[in-house]
Amino acid sequence: MSENRGRKKRVDVAIAIIVKEGSVLICKRRLKDAFGGFWEFPGGKKEAEETLAACLRRELMEELGVTVRIGQALTPIRHDYPHLRVTLRPFVCQLLKDIPRPLASQRLKWVKPRQLTRHRFPPANVGLLREVVQEVGSLSIDTGSL
Repeated sequence: MSENRGRKKRVDVAIAIIVKEGSVLICKRRLKDAFGGFWEFPGGKKEAEETLAACLRRELMEELGVTVRIGQALTPIRHDYPHLRVTLRPFVCQLLKDIPRPLASQRLKWVKPRQLTRHRFPPANVGLLREVVQEVGSLSIDTGSL
């Protein structure tokens, strides 16, 4: 009997919570994409032979043209969509030297953690938003404006 028979496809998604001067980077999804027009944290689907770190580095280069230092892992979030079971695996990250560009999204925006709930994110992100506000909002980093 097949392990996947009657089950939803499972996908692991590595997500970067990129922190700079007290703000986090969010990306607006292209209108033609699933959840078009919603905001998200950058990252993407892990390939079968990839580690989460390798996935995150690849996705950030493809989506933003940046390299990061991967730091603290946040709580994985499991969410069921009608056709898919997704596990979001978020990591707090620091930009190394590059300037993010919207290579795979409509636009980018730096926001204070407490402002995240003012933006429309896909349903799987609800718990993650709360954790980012709590964890990233309490980091001892410069909170100057961008």
